[in-house]
Amino acid sequence: MPGDGPLDAVIDKWLTDDLTAPRKQRHTGRRVWERLVDEHQATASERAVRKYVKVAKERIGCNEIEVMVPQQHRLGFEAEVDFGAISFYLAGVFVEGELFVMRLSASGKAFRRAYLHEAQEVFFDGHVRAFDTFGGVPLRIRYDNLTPAVVKVLKGRDRVENDRFTAMRSHHGFDSFFCMPGVEGAHEKGGVEGAIGRFRRRRFVPVPHVETMEELNELIDAIVESDDARHIGQRFITVKEHFQLEAETLQPLPVEVFDCRLLLSCRVDTKARVCVRQCFYSVPVRYAGRKLDVR
Repeated sequence: MPGDGPLDAVIDKWLTDDLTAPRKQRHTGRRVWERLVDEHQATASERAVRKYVKVAKERIGCNEIEVMVPQQHRLGFEAEVDFGAISFYLAGVFVEGELFVMRLSASGKAFRRAYLHEAQEVFFDGHVRAFDTFGGVPLRIRYDNLTPAVVKVLKGRDRVENDRFTAMRSHHGFDSFFCMPGVEGAHEKGGVEGAIGRFRRRRFVPVPHVETMEELNELIDAIVESDDARHIGQRFITVKEHFQLEAETLQPLPVEVFDCRLLLSCRVDTKARVCVRQCFYSVPVRYAGRKLDVR
């Protein structure tokens, strides 16, 4: 009988081995009982085995639950940024694009804009538009390891930032905070990830049909008012009311607007064309063979 018999050590070994096995392929109480009957001709009841397995798992540490501390955010201190995949019909063609989202951590106020890709100039454009919408800049912004911002991931939270990203960050006067890579950092910007998922499920079902990207973004902007009227969790005030308090604590916008455009040096071919992002553009013939700056 489990609990005082020679099979206790067998069960304990199986459960200990489970600590390094995939989570979805570990012993249940029923599976332990089945193996005991098949491999050791045990006569104990399934109920008795399951009872012992429950106690043994707690003793060995198989049932450890990761406990989280609820986050509390200071007004104006932090925001989270991420891209999320979205699908829509653009002039009748099914397109998979990207939704840029910046979410203020305290109030939950979010800025959203649709793009066709995640290029660096798009990444910067989303920041500039978000700050303009909020009327200010948070002290810190939380990111995962987005290519437009990070050149190399170092140990822990250390990163080698892209020079242009550093320039954009310095221009607006905010600090960057990078989440831990992989599973360890999956929960560290749950606010913005939840905002992206909720927006897709509630606002992009059914899949929207638009003629232009501008029309799509006008549609997204029209959704903001109803989204700001909701309550987050058990809060007594709405997102809009909370943001009115947070807006006063944001840093002021810079006097000059940051230039988000990408600067390239392109050589004009013999057909008086420059190639930018795999697309050819005609220029005056007199520039043939020369290099031109392209924004």
